[in-house]
Amino acid sequence: MRAHSPLSETIRTGRLLLRTAGACDLDSEHLLEVFGAQRRRFVAVLQGFGPDDWAAPTRCADWSAHEVVRHLCDGNAIGVGAGPDDRTLDVTAGFDPRVTPREWLTASAGESPQATLSRFVSTTEDMLAVQRARLAQNRRFDIWLPYGPMDWTVFVLHGFWDSWLHERDVLLARGANCPADDDGAFYATAYGVFIAAAVASMFGVEVQESLTLGGDGGGVFELDNRGAVRLGVTRVPGIGPSAAQVADALAGRAEIAGVLGGVSVSSRAALSHLADFFSTPVGQGTA
Repeated sequence: MRAHSPLSETIRTGRLLLRTAGACDLDSEHLLEVFGAQRRRFVAVLQGFGPDDWAAPTRCADWSAHEVVRHLCDGNAIGVGAGPDDRTLDVTAGFDPRVTPREWLTASAGESPQATLSRFVSTTEDMLAVQRARLAQNRRFDIWLPYGPMDWTVFVLHGFWDSWLHERDVLLARGANCPADDDGAFYATAYGVFIAAAVASMFGVEVQESLTLGGDGGGVFELDNRGAVRLGVTRVPGIGPSAAQVADALAGRAEIAGVLGGVSVSSRAALSHLADFFSTPVGQGTA
């Protein structure tokens, strides 16, 4: 599975195309701008944290806020070091999103929150600088994601989705509101729908669905995973479930039926495989 990302159409034209075979249409330059803004916003919040805040639980089972940020530092390191055909996130090479990130945390065990925050700031800048340089050089190569090899720009989108979710994991668990973030919610929701469909395909389940989502990041999400996975999004105002809440549910942070109640039972079941996988104990299969 291969995807390339020309900058022919941008998120600001209201369209986005992701697919596992053929060219994607993703404004990677704008994505990096949104990624940088999301990280600066999160860092500003973390700078006000005290010891109790760093030790507080999050929406991630068994992870404190400190552990979430250490995990994001690990993601930065992957973003800096990943080159052509990198298989760090390849499930066929041993990556398990329920286990492997926990193992990475052993390298920073005992690190103080302030040292973590300093590392988070510096490695974020390093990661963004590497990606900007690749864009300037018009680099084209694939990196393996859990569902197969994709252009490195989609790997950046994967990293942004993870970062956006984890910011919410920390802040929403504290009872704090996440700031309005229309572009970020759009990117994260689009990728959340796409990876949920890709995981459904890995389980041999087909889904073809049109989702009209509202709120920040809303639009019409046209999804088809019969054969290659394809997601086309038109960014228009609409009335429907909150895009951000749908992204949360697809990643296992809320009940999918509660936010996609108007979607067919078969489509909800197909799109639930990602969340079910995250919540399945290691060594057990999903139904």
